[in-house]
Amino acid sequence: HVCMINLLSFLLLFSGLSNFHGRSSSHVRSHKKLHGWSPDQNQWNEKLYPFWEKGDPRWKDCWRGGKVVARLNSDSPALVGSNVTFTVTLHFPRCQIEDNDSNIVYDRNCRNEFGPSALGYVYNWTMWIDDCGWENCTSKNTHNVFPDGRPFPHHPGWRRKNFVYLFHTFGQYYQKTGGSSAIVSINTTNITLGKQMMVVSVYRRGHRMYVPVATASGIYVVTDQIPLYVNLSQKNDRKASDSIFIKDSPIIFDVKIHDPSHYLNNSAISYKWDYGDGSGSFISNSPISNHTYTLQGNFSLNLTVQAIIPVPCGPATPTPPLPTSPVTTIPPYNLDSPISAGVMEDAPDGGCHIYRYGHYKTTISIVEGILQVNIIQMTSVQMTVAQGENSLVDFVVTCQGSLPTDACTIVSDPTCQVSQNVVCDPIEVTDQCLLTIRRAFNEPGTYCVNITLGDDASQALTSALISVNGAPGSSSRTVEGVLIASGFLVALVIIVSLLLYKRYKEYKPIEKRAEQAVNREGLSVYFNNVKAVLFPGNNERDPLLKSKPGIV
Repeated sequence: HVCMINLLSFLLLFSGLSNFHGRSSSHVRSHKKLHGWSPDQNQWNEKLYPFWEKGDPRWKDCWRGGKVVARLNSDSPALVGSNVTFTVTLHFPRCQIEDNDSNIVYDRNCRNEFGPSALGYVYNWTMWIDDCGWENCTSKNTHNVFPDGRPFPHHPGWRRKNFVYLFHTFGQYYQKTGGSSAIVSINTTNITLGKQMMVVSVYRRGHRMYVPVATASGIYVVTDQIPLYVNLSQKNDRKASDSIFIKDSPIIFDVKIHDPSHYLNNSAISYKWDYGDGSGSFISNSPISNHTYTLQGNFSLNLTVQAIIPVPCGPATPTPPLPTSPVTTIPPYNLDSPISAGVMEDAPDGGCHIYRYGHYKTTISIVEGILQVNIIQMTSVQMTVAQGENSLVDFVVTCQGSLPTDACTIVSDPTCQVSQNVVCDPIEVTDQCLLTIRRAFNEPGTYCVNITLGDDASQALTSALISVNGAPGSSSRTVEGVLIASGFLVALVIIVSLLLYKRYKEYKPIEKRAEQAVNREGLSVYFNNVKAVLFPGNNERDPLLKSKPGIV
């Protein structure tokens, strides 16, 4: 005699949910069928797949050496009509792993609190399979069936799948075998908009039955709004996450549409921007745009994304009633719709399309910022032997935009890759951005020097490659002529660097070879004006610079 129970009743008890997703079983029966899934009114073989309620003491002994945890993840939210994918991963007790034959063994390289882990198998399922072997067995085994009695699919390696996964959502279930992980995708066309629950139950192979080892559940979302987010970045902006940017410098808006199943790959997508500064609307087919604010203040940024999705002609894609008046036809560039319409429309090319919309809105603040930093002069400072053996260099720096409140210098090796010293200090600039930064160099050599000036909202960078030669105490020398000549030689390098910095919000120092520096008595300088963002907002503020009147 085989005890059979209703599958839904089993799931409610097994997962500890007394009222699955707040619906009665009669309501669940009204759901539309998901492709490849079965209704949960099917019968369940309780003898082969027992169910234990939450708190049942048998859970403590369902796995040797500890507890198995099932973690369920999804790529939700999903646009209605697309696929949503669920991944279940089993996490075994410490020092237990799955081997190449899908058996569970002790990890010989693992150490627990008592020393090296045990050796050998936790579960050697290879020995449990039919005596006729893994691949060549032709006899029918009543154990190789799912809870509803359907046989396991005989795909290559099917006998090494020692776990059974039962997924349940929307009044239906899907069952599959697997190893320590399993992946399931479902199409969302027939799923009601909003939050839904996915429950998964996991069994392991036993001698005479399958033993429940773990359960997991999670919320996923189906929406008729195109899921999206926008990355905002700006050269010289200090911290993009604070929504504060600087005027007179372009802001890059990069739209990222969340479409992991590539449902929108063949769609015509348009982006309508309103930057909130009175400049009007801007429609583009590119997900990346830029805009420069010329005034200070707070501005409301609005984006509407429209996707024209090709679909087979026929009944419109089922979408729950929306709280608006009926929509019949939507022109391709009517991007003002506050909701997402699922109305099918004949196209001139003889096909049919559905229109979906996504929206993004935020408020940004525009302030004065530092736009550019330049080194206009570098000189060696005359030193006596009694004053020490360090070589001192004065960097005369100017900037455009707002007045800086802090200055940082990084001294690196000639490749500008290995930092040797970082010094930051607050500064006071009252009238115009003109200051002298004095740096000490312990020994002769070639150095990459990066100078950054910043305020609360912005920071800008300039870089130079210098060669320090000669004994301390040599006469002071100006190198302005060398600066100008070398600056022209690397103009192309600067242009390429700027393009990279505009695209990526990270700093990559200029690269030079040590042999490019000219060996001469005193100080030789090779100069590049490379502007980029150097530090995130958590800069170190080490007051290590020696302050003198007019000198930092």
